[in-house]
Amino acid sequence: MGKFKVPHTLTLLFSMMVIAMIATWIVPQGFFATETLANGRAVVVPGTFALVEERSYLSPWQLLTAIPRAFAAAQDVIFFVMILGGVLAIARATGTVDALIGRLLERFGTKPHMLIFMVIFCFAMASSFIGTAGEYIPFVLILVALCKAMRLDAMTAVGMTVAGYGIGYGISAVNPFTLVIAQQIADIPILSGWEVRAAIFLPFVLIGFHHVWSYAKKVIADPNNSMVKDLPCPLGDKHSVNYPTLTLAHKLILGSFVLTIGIVAYNIRVNGWYLYELGAAFIAWGLFITLVGKVSVDTAAQKFIEGAMELTTTAILIGVARGISLILEDGQVLHSLVHGMSMPLSYVGAEAAAVGMLIIQTLLNFFIPSGSGQAYVTMPLMIPLSDLLEIPRQVAVLAYQFGDGFSNMIIPTNAILMGIIGIAGIPYGHWFRFCLPLMIKLMLAASVVLVLAVMFDYGNEEQPVEQQAMKNTATQIQTN
Repeated sequence: MGKFKVPHTLTLLFSMMVIAMIATWIVPQGFFATETLANGRAVVVPGTFALVEERSYLSPWQLLTAIPRAFAAAQDVIFFVMILGGVLAIARATGTVDALIGRLLERFGTKPHMLIFMVIFCFAMASSFIGTAGEYIPFVLILVALCKAMRLDAMTAVGMTVAGYGIGYGISAVNPFTLVIAQQIADIPILSGWEVRAAIFLPFVLIGFHHVWSYAKKVIADPNNSMVKDLPCPLGDKHSVNYPTLTLAHKLILGSFVLTIGIVAYNIRVNGWYLYELGAAFIAWGLFITLVGKVSVDTAAQKFIEGAMELTTTAILIGVARGISLILEDGQVLHSLVHGMSMPLSYVGAEAAAVGMLIIQTLLNFFIPSGSGQAYVTMPLMIPLSDLLEIPRQVAVLAYQFGDGFSNMIIPTNAILMGIIGIAGIPYGHWFRFCLPLMIKLMLAASVVLVLAVMFDYGNEEQPVEQQAMKNTATQIQTN
């Protein structure tokens, strides 16, 4: 019997679109009523789910038209990735990347474990505090090159990047795109409960570090243990030994890169910047490094085009990945899936229900890969359910954070993830095999935290006044 071969990532994603279309023929079609909040976002109204009067069927033709529509829906991510690829190609032409790698090798060449821990910790901190995600894409090729020079592989580079990103979102301290929105919907104080999240931050980071470092040690011991040994390196087969000296021009380019990231992070949080503005910021950085790096205009233009072309495959995967959720929305089964998954929780105990919320949020992130979008759809349903089961609302928010954040590391509908692994040249099947054990570890740890949170009434003092009064009255009646 021949060895099973994982399909090409594009084949896998298109197959998922077909399965999603078939699901729209089988799953009951329905929807919740929605209401518009002051910020203009729509949230579902609990208890209003209703089936459609007459089922409609998506045709294979609509499946095909969903692909170009998905490209249009994901255009901001697609063009940001291509712009980024072009600008980074100019940066590589200045020799800055090679000089940086040489300097980092001097510092960490014999301490790869320190590099892995620092990257995971710093990326997790940034995601936790300011919700960074797509901003990590520029670091991928730099980390791939650095890992290659340290006798590691591209999987290690992506592992430390995505582990930091996912854990940071899952154990968020003040993430404005997930935590703040979820707590607003739950009607509990914004940023409340931070003490517990701060306490569990390092243990979860250590879980991610242990997973990536355990794999990296095997690759160092024997390159044949690499999960990507059968794949070409995205940087080619060059094995540079003599790295250029880090000059003043290189330092200016690196400093401007850090400044660009800082400006972007600040404006994302304060002025609502997103991928259009991010793309413009990196174009400005590209113009700056062309000048400082003394790259001719024609050379810069050619390098930009080459860099963008290298990421064409990544852009295609991002577009098709968006098509899966688009099919479910068109087929009117997205709300049906949310409703069906939430119903069983009303029949189990509080501790089991909290873990059930985690599982549901994890599964729903496949269909609603936007963290804020998932909060607006699921939290209005989970909050009344948590009240019914006497689970503190803070626990429901924590379950949402865990489910959304950790699953970001593995769901193929996450455009940021597909961009990261695409740039690194790692097929989704290879990444899934690497990431699944980490997901299991994080989910088990998260389940333990949620059970303990229920047992110790985490966030009970932050319940809305009227809800706390109702609970006190119920307790008094039971006592009498």
